[in-house]
Amino acid sequence: MLAVLSGGGTAGHINPALALAEELKQRGVEVKFAGTPQGVESRLVPLAGIDFTPFEASGFNRSHPTTIVKGVHKIAKSTKQAKQWFDRIKPDVVVGFGGYVSIPVAHAAEANGIPVVIHEQNSVMGMANRYLAKKAQAVCVTYAQAAENLPDKSRVKVTGNPVRRAVIEASREVGREMLSIPEDDLMLLVFGGSLGARHINEAVCALKSDLLAKEHLSIVHITGPKELESVQEALNLTEEEAKRWQLMGYQDRMGETLAATDVIVSRAGASSLAEISARAIPALLVPFPYATEDHQTTNALAWVEAGCAYMMPDNELDSFEFKDKLMRLIDSPELRDQMRSAALSQETANAAANLADVVMAAARA
Repeated sequence: MLAVLSGGGTAGHINPALALAEELKQRGVEVKFAGTPQGVESRLVPLAGIDFTPFEASGFNRSHPTTIVKGVHKIAKSTKQAKQWFDRIKPDVVVGFGGYVSIPVAHAAEANGIPVVIHEQNSVMGMANRYLAKKAQAVCVTYAQAAENLPDKSRVKVTGNPVRRAVIEASREVGREMLSIPEDDLMLLVFGGSLGARHINEAVCALKSDLLAKEHLSIVHITGPKELESVQEALNLTEEEAKRWQLMGYQDRMGETLAATDVIVSRAGASSLAEISARAIPALLVPFPYATEDHQTTNALAWVEAGCAYMMPDNELDSFEFKDKLMRLIDSPELRDQMRSAALSQETANAAANLADVVMAAARA
């Protein structure tokens, strides 16, 4: 069996695709990937050892008609190229994860009689997936509300958002050793990501005295590459303080880092939430307010309502409530246990297997 996965634009589309690829390959399925030549997928997919084929695709701005013409032309050209590719490799199923590149790949699959499955990571369905959902054999979602506007819900499957094994199987002991965190310390991870991290960084820096007053608290603060220098200046840590408050612009071993973590302050992107849930980490979520259709707030609300996390609007980070919620998470083992139990009940760790079941069923239909 051969599955072609497709997606592009952000790691939020690519990480769950790579998690599905791991699961499918373990089941003996051959996997290939179709993405854009310049997107993050062009780097991440080959690094994962998956055959990668590029196709041009781009979005458009309705207020600039020339972008529509260019976008449609690219999709038409890439659809023709993908059909020729499929004639050669003969896939059994195509899985789209969002991003404009998934449109020509899915169109080519439909033209060749190949079943299409789509997966939506966020609580608000993206444009490409909304469009492709009309004809897809199965529409897999992380949140049921993502499919609430689809007229035919018989093809909707709530699978969760797949997380890579490097995150799920990472060892707490290895993570603590890597970060030099004592086992009896509580570890707070601050992770704003490279996009929109500044306000989180500022709010946490403002709590320096309160946080360092907690005797057995260790902080790992991933500032985002562009913010590291300004956070270093704002905190002005002494050599002794720096032993308990580690600053880094980027961390490429997030699996081990999350495994070592007891409490996290994070944005609410789909991949971040899936990883937090898979590791059942009590969280204070700060949705990025400028995400498309404010989908990070909708993502976060689902976790808050499930009892897995607190949420704080970005424009209220300077309030007492942010400090109060964070300190409650740090000070209350009972609260953390409740959130951990709620997160485990979401069964995010099974999402890759759930999605793989749907994909393989579509291929055999």
